[in-house]
Amino acid sequence: MTNATQSAAAAAVELDGKDLPAHCPNPAMPLWSSHPRVFLEFNHDGVAKCPYCGTAYRLKPGAVVPHH
Repeated sequence: MTNATQSAAAAAVELDGKDLPAHCPNPAMPLWSSHPRVFLEFNHDGVAKCPYCGTAYRLKPGAVVPHH
């Protein structure tokens, strides 16, 4: 993993299973930086990226993902 990849991974918003379904903007984001709400799909590595603002989201290790 390169330093840039490590920095991006460290900057990711970590979510637990109770935080799903995940969406962006998330509740911690200031109102002035809002964009339309988009629900996120996580890849097999547990990572998702907002198509509007580029915020990275990652599932915490051991997170239990509820099934539909």
